[in-house]
Amino acid sequence: MSSRKTRALSDRLAPEITGVLNCIEEPAIALDTDYRILAANEAYRRTYGDGRPLHGRFCYEVSHHYNVPCDQAGESCPMANCLGNGQAQRVLHLHHTPRGEEHVDVMTRPVRDEQGRISYVIEVIREIRAASSHARPEGMVGRTPAFNRMLELVQRVAPADTAVLLQGESGTGKELVAKAIHEASPRADQPFVVVECSGLTESLFESELFGHERGAFTGAHARRTGLVESAAGGTLFLDEVGDIPLSLQVKLLRLLETGTYRRVGSTEPKQADFRLITATHRDLEAMIETGDFRRDLYYRIGVFPIPLPALRDRRDDLPLLIESLLTRIAPDRQLQLSDAAMECLAAYPFPGNIRELRNLLERATLLTDDSLITPEHLPEYCCEGSPTGTPATPDDETILPLELVEQRYLAQVAARFQGDRDTLARKLGISKRTLFRKLQQLQAS
Repeated sequence: MSSRKTRALSDRLAPEITGVLNCIEEPAIALDTDYRILAANEAYRRTYGDGRPLHGRFCYEVSHHYNVPCDQAGESCPMANCLGNGQAQRVLHLHHTPRGEEHVDVMTRPVRDEQGRISYVIEVIREIRAASSHARPEGMVGRTPAFNRMLELVQRVAPADTAVLLQGESGTGKELVAKAIHEASPRADQPFVVVECSGLTESLFESELFGHERGAFTGAHARRTGLVESAAGGTLFLDEVGDIPLSLQVKLLRLLETGTYRRVGSTEPKQADFRLITATHRDLEAMIETGDFRRDLYYRIGVFPIPLPALRDRRDDLPLLIESLLTRIAPDRQLQLSDAAMECLAAYPFPGNIRELRNLLERATLLTDDSLITPEHLPEYCCEGSPTGTPATPDDETILPLELVEQRYLAQVAARFQGDRDTLARKLGISKRTLFRKLQQLQAS
């Protein structure tokens, strides 16, 4: 469609288009079938306007600064999909905004004429506050396809009350994602309560979750509010839900099925009111097959699973993550990595994911007296696989304490092993109690 035809269509439909766009608070535009802008509301002009007239320009040129449509630039194009199947489309994109290039949620909806043909398309753009494509002192950051796929699922489920299951290796930021879902939900003004399931013993489970009355058991000197009650109106996040013993899973299932609970020592039922988010690094489906996880509980918590990518699957985000983490670890110092240090970390597999990256950077900030972090401030094993690194040799300078070697090996095994703790303990030749103690020491180090 030529710009002259675009002008004619715009003039003919001006009252209708203007009326539609003025009802939308977010930035919105009307597009002809050739991707040309017919009209824009005030929010779009304020956000994406550059002082030049918008009418007749291509949407991808204004929003993306592209010379071709999104689908020809390596992105999924909601406009192309909308025209292709005639249905409303929604995708997550990176758009230029007043804050620079940021994540946005783009919704396109076709408007048809009397003959049923698509006359024009309405595109609504909502900026996503849960994550940024730039370094920032808090929240999630990233821009790689793996990160964006995860973020799109977060945006889709956040407004609902649906139960969410976050699946990913240890250290991938599951609590951060859970908090982002909470903060983008209608419950954002209410509590976000975290329950670390791996630390709950059978004797403490009901007391911690449901609370207890005074005198309910030895040592219960006063009434205690449980975490379920503390989360009233908000979100209850059960971290490492795969670690809940089979004998206790039925109690959690009963809470989810009935929506009620009782404080220990009380006969009065109380109504639960929370949005449930769970997380685990375990393969729950495999645990169901071995009888270590209840199938009915899995169906309750796994309504909307979200896979979290490992750091090795989003390596292009490494510089962005490093800049953000350094800002959080040492906000008063202008720290940066040398090229050689960046090469070391780029080649390192990060079995402990983002948590391990943060620990390495925190250590480096303590070792450097300058503003520059170099390979000498990183553990030797980080640079063994980099172009600038050299293989470790067993001389007096490189021999490591056995305790340190054990910690590194245990960190890698715990991050990648998908079975339960009992099986892992057996494979390592130690008791479950010893394994639990060593993992606690590892987390504290």
